[in-house]
Amino acid sequence: MSTSELYFLFLLITQGSSQDYRSIRLKIKINTKYECNHPSCPSSMIISTSTLRQCQISCLTYSHCTVITFNSLNNQCELFPKNSLEDGNYTVQINTITMISMDNLQGSALTTESFTTSTTSVITTQINPCELGNLRWNTTGITIFSLSPSLIASGVFVDLNGAVYFADEGIDSVVWKLDRNSTNATVVAGTFGSRGTNSSQLNFPNDVYVDRLGNIYVTDCVNYRIQKFSNKSNIGVTVAGISGVNGPELNRLNCPRYLTFDATETYMFIADDAQHRIMRYLTNGTTGDNGILVAGGNGAANQNTSLNIPWGIHYMPSVSNDLFITNYGGHSVMRWTPGASSGVFVAGVPGVSGSNSTLLNNPMGIKFDAYLNLYVADNYNHRIQMFCANNRVGITIAGNGTMGDTSIQLNDPRGIAFDSNMNMYIGDYGNHRVQKFMKL
Repeated sequence: MSTSELYFLFLLITQGSSQDYRSIRLKIKINTKYECNHPSCPSSMIISTSTLRQCQISCLTYSHCTVITFNSLNNQCELFPKNSLEDGNYTVQINTITMISMDNLQGSALTTESFTTSTTSVITTQINPCELGNLRWNTTGITIFSLSPSLIASGVFVDLNGAVYFADEGIDSVVWKLDRNSTNATVVAGTFGSRGTNSSQLNFPNDVYVDRLGNIYVTDCVNYRIQKFSNKSNIGVTVAGISGVNGPELNRLNCPRYLTFDATETYMFIADDAQHRIMRYLTNGTTGDNGILVAGGNGAANQNTSLNIPWGIHYMPSVSNDLFITNYGGHSVMRWTPGASSGVFVAGVPGVSGSNSTLLNNPMGIKFDAYLNLYVADNYNHRIQMFCANNRVGITIAGNGTMGDTSIQLNDPRGIAFDSNMNMYIGDYGNHRVQKFMKL
């Protein structure tokens, strides 16, 4: 996974002779270290904390705190005061999170000393869609791209610059890119209207991922391969699978659906649909290289040791070491530690389709957030379901459960992605469009 950004809000309340508060909106960069080595940089404060939460609280208590870095390996928390941002820089560093204050709202000045008194109590709140009832998405979607009747939008990806990529698996057989604030999409992989097996063609592309260097990875389903397009080239290189050859062998795929990457973008994890398994491959591999089986692979079944037509997959090791996988054929979602012999069902009822709040009907795309809330494209129910962490009752956040083409409806939604502001993007397959649902 490339460096990614999330937004949180922390609210600090101290109680004493008066009501003082400080709130900070933090922009979080994962696998990124902030440094300020310029002579003009003010001195930072280094403390040892046991958790990221404690590091964040430390920033709240230090009224001049503007930037935080937290290293999860040694639990080192470094606080940077104001005026550091102008002369600092960012470097990629695994297991390190950098947090930048987006604002500095203060009711009255807080000091470290005031925090140590026995009369002070602290309440810390993170914005969590499952905890604050008013934090939802606008249920009226905005069409950001449509091409009827040829566009068959499937997997969706948003890069760090806010550009939206989407796989078009119909007769177009290409990947589109829509730059931020643009209305004109361009083809960045495949040859428009020309399905095929050569290095510039795709055949039912299902999903797309763009790494931090701008390399584009595409699951080329009916060609049984993963194609990598580098340096804005329209010539793809096969990095997993063997073009035109499917099978159960470790160097083959059989209709790869969606894919996800680890934090260093060294490995990709692929939902190998027809083999009912998840495969891990090197991102710099070549065609015919053996992959590693990390989940399933023993046939289709609705039990915790098997997968049933895996389709969607998401991995974010900064939050969880587990893969989250949708079983399209099993109407369920599983949480599975890579390499384990079994997983755990976390949404849906295995083997049972339905439309109530605890059931799914052929789920496809999946994402989860920093709180382990799940977002699932519930394909045949024409809706997007949110499952709060450790809760198997879904909340519909987009679509109204009926097939349709109005702005409040979806038609066989497939891919799901979020930008840095948690606006949601959906590959609205049956409506030949990509929909955007604004975060409220």
